[in-house]
Amino acid sequence: MEDQNETENSTAQESGPAYRARVWGGAPRKLWNAPMDGTVGARLRNLADWADGSGRAGLPLDMYGNGVVEELEQRVAEELGMPAAAFFPTGTMAQQVALRCWAARTGDPVVALHPLAHPEVHENGAFAAVSGLRTVHPTDEPRLPTADEVRDHPERFGALMLELPLRDAGFVLPSWDELVAVVDAARERDAVVHFDGARLWDCPTHFGRPLAEIAGLADSVYVSFYKSLGGLSGAALAGPDELIEEARIWRHRYGGQVFQQYPAALSALRGLSEELPRLPSYVAHARVVAAAVRDALAEPGGPGWFRVHPEAPHTHQFQVWLPYDADALTAAALAQAEETGTTLFRRWFPAPAGGPPGVAATELTVGGPGLAWTAADVRAAVRDFLARL
Repeated sequence: MEDQNETENSTAQESGPAYRARVWGGAPRKLWNAPMDGTVGARLRNLADWADGSGRAGLPLDMYGNGVVEELEQRVAEELGMPAAAFFPTGTMAQQVALRCWAARTGDPVVALHPLAHPEVHENGAFAAVSGLRTVHPTDEPRLPTADEVRDHPERFGALMLELPLRDAGFVLPSWDELVAVVDAARERDAVVHFDGARLWDCPTHFGRPLAEIAGLADSVYVSFYKSLGGLSGAALAGPDELIEEARIWRHRYGGQVFQQYPAALSALRGLSEELPRLPSYVAHARVVAAAVRDALAEPGGPGWFRVHPEAPHTHQFQVWLPYDADALTAAALAQAEETGTTLFRRWFPAPAGGPPGVAATELTVGGPGLAWTAADVRAAVRDFLARL
């Protein structure tokens, strides 16, 4: 019995999250470096090397948000064209604070947002449970709301929150004109506009506008440092001086006044310096990768039905849907990485709400390592993956 338990524990460990991350992250060929790839030692050494090279290794340690954290806040405010910015340990906290502060100013605790937005799907009802906010949904279509849907929504709301891009709908974005019209519609209702810009860094290529012009449409903007920029953790809230001053008070009340944050702040500065300028090339190549995936799936002997969404990605991330069990697809992705050293897909999940039964979906991200992949490389990797199903 003891031997059997040891075998079962070993099997569980070899199929668990840590094992999968080690296999996928350690593959010589992959499309991107995920946040969980690598080891503690390697990540710390890389960050220390960058600090040396950028002349920041000799800076004094921060304490309660000064020093290198202040430098990061100033850099974010400049990039977004906002008067001020405040560092937060998490985006969940940053947006809680932002919408709470706006509710106090407008006198209206109702926030209009998409039902697939991060606070609705991934935060366990935090808006209501922690901040006393209530949410309404101008649309439940798998896209951001239109101007008419915002303008004609029957219930009053004090703030409109737009997730750019809308991740769980496939990293989708409206057109620039559509976005401007939606913001104008909210203003007509005397509502403030807040951008959930966790991945706002990815948006300039799609909109054909610089970051500051995009952010300038909103009254406040949240951005993440580990999504797209490869930081260790952390986020920032940017907006008017008065809002950010109040947000700092609420950050302390919410437990976000962390004693020292220099590793996260340094990694964010590195991301702004190194990854931000490269993102347009990642977005452009994601379109090459998506087209190659679609071509390979459409070949004779393929799955018959599939979906690459969007067909031309709006950012450097997109979804792939296949008519197989999610666990079987994850196992095939793991086997491909183990046996060939190539990580194409990673974990698969049952199709999002509203999808057909018996279908699973995954997200593909194209980063620096993916730029070396040709369309032929992608097609070959897809064929090898399908052969394992």
